[in-house]
Amino acid sequence: MPLPASAPTPRPPGPTPPEPSPRDPRSPRSSPSTRFTRSPRFRAKRAAFGHDLGASLVVSLIAIPMSLGIALAAGAPLTAGIIAAVVGGILVGTLGGAPLQISGPAAGLTVVVAGLVGTYGWRVTCAITVLAGVLQVLLGLARVARAALALSPAIVHGMLAGIGIVIAIAQFHVVLGGSPQSAALDNLRELPGQFAALRAPELTIGLLTVAVLLAWPLLPARPSALRRLPAPLVAVGLATLVAVLLDMPVARVDLPGTVLTLPALPTGYGWAGLLTAVVTVAVVGGVESLLSAVATDRMRPGRSADLDRELAAQGLGNVVSGLAGGFPVSGGAIRSTANIRAGAVTRTATVLHGFWVLLFAGLLAGFVQRIPLAALAALVMVVGMQMVNRAHIRHVHRHREFPAYVATVAGVVFAGVLEGVALGVVAAVVMALVRLGRSTVHTYERDGALHVEVHGSLSFLSVPRLSRILDRLPPGEHVVLDLTVDYLDQAAFEAVHSWRTGYVAGGGQVEIEEIHDDHYVRAAEGQPGSGRVGPTPSARWFAPWWHWQRLHPRRGRPPAHPLVAGTREFQLRTAPLVQPFLERLALEGQNPAQLFITCADSRIVPNLITASGPGDLFTVRNVGNLVPLHLVADPGDDSVGAAIEYAVSVLGVRSITVCGHSGCGAMQALLDSTAPAAGGEGAHGVPDNTPHLRRWLANGRASLDRFAARPAPTLSGYAPPPVEQLCLTNVLQQLDNLLGHPVVHRAVEDRQLRLFGLYFDLASAQMYVHDAATGRFEPVDAPGGDEAEQAGPPALEQEFEAAPA
Repeated sequence: MPLPASAPTPRPPGPTPPEPSPRDPRSPRSSPSTRFTRSPRFRAKRAAFGHDLGASLVVSLIAIPMSLGIALAAGAPLTAGIIAAVVGGILVGTLGGAPLQISGPAAGLTVVVAGLVGTYGWRVTCAITVLAGVLQVLLGLARVARAALALSPAIVHGMLAGIGIVIAIAQFHVVLGGSPQSAALDNLRELPGQFAALRAPELTIGLLTVAVLLAWPLLPARPSALRRLPAPLVAVGLATLVAVLLDMPVARVDLPGTVLTLPALPTGYGWAGLLTAVVTVAVVGGVESLLSAVATDRMRPGRSADLDRELAAQGLGNVVSGLAGGFPVSGGAIRSTANIRAGAVTRTATVLHGFWVLLFAGLLAGFVQRIPLAALAALVMVVGMQMVNRAHIRHVHRHREFPAYVATVAGVVFAGVLEGVALGVVAAVVMALVRLGRSTVHTYERDGALHVEVHGSLSFLSVPRLSRILDRLPPGEHVVLDLTVDYLDQAAFEAVHSWRTGYVAGGGQVEIEEIHDDHYVRAAEGQPGSGRVGPTPSARWFAPWWHWQRLHPRRGRPPAHPLVAGTREFQLRTAPLVQPFLERLALEGQNPAQLFITCADSRIVPNLITASGPGDLFTVRNVGNLVPLHLVADPGDDSVGAAIEYAVSVLGVRSITVCGHSGCGAMQALLDSTAPAAGGEGAHGVPDNTPHLRRWLANGRASLDRFAARPAPTLSGYAPPPVEQLCLTNVLQQLDNLLGHPVVHRAVEDRQLRLFGLYFDLASAQMYVHDAATGRFEPVDAPGGDEAEQAGPPALEQEFEAAPA
């Protein structure tokens, strides 16, 4: 019996949905490959590849003439430059830690390689390149790349500038139609004779190349298709075209029949010289690569380069390039900059550039052999001139390191790369010693005394100048020697002490005041020195009088009162610094954001513990940081209430803080009042002859009752001794008392005012802030380094909700 045909599935009511298109990724007929090619990730990769492809073409057109020119300038086979460009692009580009950096033959190694070729020949130079690469790999694996950048920028920039000058001078001979010598000094001596025997065709080609190189980037009316053509390609191409069309008798590129040149082991040479050569190639090439990588990072912010990986990849590139007979490989700032400006996004542009160089060098070998050597020499000469960077000179001069820069440049030009770097290091060390031992001395007369102020580090380097100034002081005067120094060595102490002894013996008076530490006093008493104090400009604004006021006996008059000495110190040192702020506040009036209520204890300095200045805090200080209840205090004790109303209603402060502290005498007196009274003490643990104090401490009775009725708050989970628990409880009680003032209650309800509780531990100099969520006092941690500032846990700055009035 046949089975009945299945009935069609009824359609749901409503409009018929459209059938999905096969192009729709949701369609059953859409293949996985179709869905992948239409994903946002694939589209982003395709767009990035388009940018990288265009950038790689542009950079390869720069790399070919530069590689040929650098090899020519070093006296190496011209194919060695092409080999280095290919290896640097493909191998280093794939493995390097700076994805957008272009590696290849770099101008910074031209002078070094030229010296090696002249001394050992090309095949041994290739072996040196291999060994230098092995050393760079080991240094990269040892992760010392960042340490290499610790070398002073003045020395590094001076080294590159010196190399650039040597290159420019040498290639200028080729532009004039001659041949350069091995040393820059010899090239300078030969220049007059070279001018006398210059060849017009080479000079014409060279000047044309230089003119195009300098003018091409400045032409504003270039068609859009020509704007992507790099200036080196245009300059060398145009010079070659002119030389061919005019059939000019100039020397041209001569490519060897064999491309690869195998390295040869050195024989008959001293190993010390070879080791020096290996270290020189590794260090100069590595430093140039790392500097270029750092510059590349600055041009394209994002994930920073892995410098150790980059150094190891450069070393591997040198091993391969040296084995293939290529030039040493190094990162180049010119090509890397062009790569980024051409739109490169990933390391694909770097790798593709290497393949393009290989392809173009093979296809355009006939054109390459028509390039005039004078055109390549002019190209490298301009590159050398650009290595003397004016921005670097300004930067070095701004940081007062120009002598080290000049010493390095002169050493590289007239002696050699290593000698120039060594001379620059010596100059930098001498400058550092001079700065460390530098001190400034000012003399003036005030209040009938001669003042001699010494600032800085007082070492043996400063003794001659200080001694001359002290010896010129007239005898028999009252002299105040102000030592605002962070260091005093033995030679300086003996010079000052000897002068003081002689001056006093001649009838004069000498006072020695010290700011940072007792360097002179310790040395005079035979105590060990405390070493360098640090960069603090002056300790007197936060140190107590007993620390810095050294009262020496003066003939005929008693020592100044500490307060007078302190105000004199303020007028002398602090007033000039704070006067601009006070002048503005005097004109505009006060507008503090904070009412700060704290104890009258002399150990609490509100502006110090809050790092605030004039106009920041409206401060109320009393015994026990108490806030009397509204309309409860005696009519004659309205000072705190008046300050609160003035701060909230008139000044419009946005927060009120009650700050307690450890070891509070008022809280100890309240706590002692619960014990049997000792002889001579009243109801509040204070002497009977202090009626005003006893009446005032009655305002703390509510804190004592709260302490007895509720668990006391803790310091970050730690329960301190009872008197400190009462100090913490008192802070919270005074916050509640504040809410009893109608002006405060209304402002808090309207969210125009916030209340905070602080507690300062004297012994540890640690501030704690009350966390309304947990009921604990948590430490306020100081921000460190470049991290974002955080005042403890997020819940610390919570508002106190207004209680019903």
